Amino acid sequence: MTDATTDIFVLSDQATDLAAAADPIHATMAGVSGHDHEWPDLSPAGYEQRADVWADIARRAHRCEIRNDRERLAQHVLLDECNLVATLTDAGEHLRNLNNIASPHQDLRMVFGSNDTQSREGWDAVLRRLESLPTALESYRQSLEEGRTRGLAVARRQVEAALSQGRLATGPDSSFDQLLAKLDAWGEASESFTAAVTTAVEGAKAAFNGFNRYLEATYAPHAVEADGVGRERYAMLAGLYLGTSLDLEETYRWGWNEVERLWAELQAVAAEIDSSKSSADVFDMLMTDPAYAMTSTDEFIALMKDRQLQALEQLDGSHFDVPEPIRTINVQVEPAGGASAASYVGPSEDFTRPGSIWYPIEGKTFLPLFQEITTAYHEGFPGHHLQVGVQICQGDRLSRFHRTWVWYPGSGEGWALYAERFMDELGYLERPEYRAGLLTSQLFRSCRVAIDIGAHLDLPIPDDVSFHPGESWTFDLAYELLRTRALLSHDEAESEVIRYLGWPGQAISYKVGEQAILDLREEHGGRPDFDLKTFHADLLAVGSVGLDVLRSHMGSAPG
Repeated sequence: MTDATTDIFVLSDQATDLAAAADPIHATMAGVSGHDHEWPDLSPAGYEQRADVWADIARRAHRCEIRNDRERLAQHVLLDECNLVATLTDAGEHLRNLNNIASPHQDLRMVFGSNDTQSREGWDAVLRRLESLPTALESYRQSLEEGRTRGLAVARRQVEAALSQGRLATGPDSSFDQLLAKLDAWGEASESFTAAVTTAVEGAKAAFNGFNRYLEATYAPHAVEADGVGRERYAMLAGLYLGTSLDLEETYRWGWNEVERLWAELQAVAAEIDSSKSSADVFDMLMTDPAYAMTSTDEFIALMKDRQLQALEQLDGSHFDVPEPIRTINVQVEPAGGASAASYVGPSEDFTRPGSIWYPIEGKTFLPLFQEITTAYHEGFPGHHLQVGVQICQGDRLSRFHRTWVWYPGSGEGWALYAERFMDELGYLERPEYRAGLLTSQLFRSCRVAIDIGAHLDLPIPDDVSFHPGESWTFDLAYELLRTRALLSHDEAESEVIRYLGWPGQAISYKVGEQAILDLREEHGGRPDFDLKTFHADLLAVGSVGLDVLRSHMGSAPG
């Protein structure tokens, strides 16, 4: 079969295998088997080699004969990925890929949470990965070092965050040591195998110690003081995350309008909770009163899982079609050392690994609930768990590459935020404090739009808003906005601001993506044959794509 007639689905299958071999970390996270013992080459040469592979895939994808909407969608998805790789590589983003949440510095540690630890084959892969971690870290160091010598060192704040995480990774609460506890719990390891894993864990911690020394002694002195990345780089990255172009000033103004609107709604709900208290006292009560909290991580996890399963059982068939393979969902405690927010990892493509929500509550003994109910619907069902699961369940209606590899925050996080809002529409936030949690979630994502665009583009705070009108952005102002409007704790607010400054363009995808879905629902809702369940099914069937592709395919979801 020649390139000119190669089926786009065949090429997408080949691309999946090539992508998994080139990026075993992503492969493990995505549940694509065969590479759980390997690491990517994170050196400059490794990135250039991957860029060449994707350039060849792009040439072949352009030559494929496209005969229907299903194949057109597969081609769009594959070409968009090729463009993403080429754009990031040409811009040298791999040479300054260091931040507090989504860089190789985190991936090299956190991927072990997605490795199989319930079989001998899985543990063999873990051992091999641990033993070769020093080599992977060295290849990563080479890229950062080239970036440093080319004047592309990241902001000091990101280096300090990475150093803090690196010290935790080598200390008494290291996630590497938690692997030993998992091995012990598995209970089938021989003494010699346990000894080998123990030695490999110590080697991994030593490698991170060495990496910490490099960051502190060699890299940090060249870190830049300015946090913002400027309009050009910001627009490029935001466009890649969203799959569309934005009028950044208009979006900034809209984000502030949402902050003001939602803050007023939250005041009204606070009065509903307790009209005898000021809103500040109500929010303090929700975060400190044991009547609104849990004191056991086990009970917290059980409650979150119960909310998931109850919603799944009650909404399947009425508002969503839930495929059988995703009726199982894990809710787990995340190892120490990651970011401060809950997260979701999807099922493997063969569903032997269920989808999992990870809560960063290790060691916590006081767990306020008012924000956690809406978060459960965001991360789990009907948020990411339904969305990712449906995508994987599409079979040959979506390419394998699309089902397993592709994730656009615009449509992906947009759906999860929409799911929170939809559960409120259905009455699942049955207590006023739970609705306060939804509003703070919405406010949180609106604050992200204001902070992310404003800080990176150096835009002033509008003169007509209630928060520091006319002032210029600083770290402290961004922190204050999250503390006073989104009601984040000190640690959460600090971590989030560092995240926005180190991961430009990603944070706005939640709110912008949600609005795109709401716009689509309003557009489709004007049709005489509109059915909300069908709308949800069609939207999810398109899968995670850029917002431009989502809009173009929603009229004819693949079938």
